[in-house]
Amino acid sequence: MPRKEFTVSTEEHTPETPADVAQVSQTDVELTAAAADEPAETPVADEPTAAPAETSEAADAADAAAEPAETVRASPAVPAPRPPATPRPPAMPRPPASAIRPAVPTAPAAQAPVSTGDAGEWGRVTDDGTVSVREGDQWREVGQYPDGTPAEALAYFVRKFEDIAFKVNTLEQRVQAGGSGATDLAKQAQHLVAEVTDAAAVGDLANLRTRLDALTASLADASAAEAQEAKAAVDAAIAERTVLVERSEAIAAQDLSSVQWKKVTEEMGALFDAWQSHQQNGPRLPKGVANQLWKRFRDARATVDRQRRAFYAELDETHKAARDRKARLVERAEALAPKGVDGIPAYRGLLDEWKAAGRAGRKADDALWAKFKAAGDALYSARAEQAAATEAESAPRIEERTALLEEAKAVADEANLVKARALLTRIQRQWDEVGRIFPREKERALDDRLRVIEQELKSREDVDWKRNNPETKARAGAMSEQLLQAISKLEAERDAAERSGNAKALKEATEALEARRAWLGALEG
Repeated sequence: MPRKEFTVSTEEHTPETPADVAQVSQTDVELTAAAADEPAETPVADEPTAAPAETSEAADAADAAAEPAETVRASPAVPAPRPPATPRPPAMPRPPASAIRPAVPTAPAAQAPVSTGDAGEWGRVTDDGTVSVREGDQWREVGQYPDGTPAEALAYFVRKFEDIAFKVNTLEQRVQAGGSGATDLAKQAQHLVAEVTDAAAVGDLANLRTRLDALTASLADASAAEAQEAKAAVDAAIAERTVLVERSEAIAAQDLSSVQWKKVTEEMGALFDAWQSHQQNGPRLPKGVANQLWKRFRDARATVDRQRRAFYAELDETHKAARDRKARLVERAEALAPKGVDGIPAYRGLLDEWKAAGRAGRKADDALWAKFKAAGDALYSARAEQAAATEAESAPRIEERTALLEEAKAVADEANLVKARALLTRIQRQWDEVGRIFPREKERALDDRLRVIEQELKSREDVDWKRNNPETKARAGAMSEQLLQAISKLEAERDAAERSGNAKALKEATEALEARRAWLGALEG
């Protein structure tokens, strides 16, 4: 085995007293015991995993090993500051939580710190300060500590061993606690294996390697299962993104000239939000597949967006043309204001043109319609004022016609049709002399009431005419004579049948006789 020089310069380290060595060793024992009792940290999602940084002592040892041993020996014994206490390695950040927990054999209890008295079992120091560690039946040099006592030299390299053992214990606790990614844990185990191999430390390094080998073996299967699980997650994510792509392509392939753009825009926005959510929360896809799916999705969105922009550009042109036409209609409507009531027919024509002008956009339509309606309201307000004035003038005429209606009620009570007709004729003449009444609705209501009285009188006159018409009377007299002769003949036939006892003839004669008498009664009224 090649010799590995590990030299500590006097400028960096000063031999410690046995009391100081014991104090530092006791401090390391307490820190190690406290670390073993601490619970495992809660895994934090998406936290990167980093290999534990080497302690300052390891860096110091590496720097010292790079210097020639002769330099150290030639250096004069100059007082130098004592080395600082060995810092503990920082807590290792946890990788994202994993559903796969490696089946790790129960780890041995945390290795107790190597005391100065037990250090002789694993290390030895030569007269020149060279420190060696026992590995099986072989001894391997780990460095030099020439300016201190053998106990100080061993204590220094024992602390190096305790630092490594602390890292191994921490890794075992994390594996047993679960929640960390097996792949990340395996990487940390490999890093510690490299650190333990030919480590510049004094202690049971073989035990540490055995424990790390057990961890590495148990994490191998878990890493493979974790990789398979990650592949399944990637396949599922690819399938989900493919669904988003196909839906966006289906939207882009339809006839976009007749769609509801508000609905299409909302759906495309929802698809894009889902895509972003997959990118942020889902597994990372292979670059080739991700680029291919994104290109398809981007092209579909670009097609829809291009058609949407064209639609709204055309719609803007349509709205602009309609807005210009309606603005001119507003100007023409406002110009009718001086005409007052006479401008209403022209305004109605403008209203028809307004309906045919098309839409100009909600805001523009509302603003223009407010102006157009205000111009019309001015005209109709003038007509309302004129109607109110006319109605005020018509109030006396309304009272006169109402009085005539009260007088016309006597027409129905008059039994003499000639007198009733004369009374109604006089009332009608006076009715016309009163003149027109406004509003027209009021005039029609009064006319309807008079017309009812006229219809009642006319019905009475029709009935009287039918009753006293000479032609009707002549026709009724001739028919009555025929019925009287038929009745006399039927009475004779009835009497003959009764004497002969012919029941059938008697029945027929009786029925015919009753019918003729009914006709005669109806004819005579």
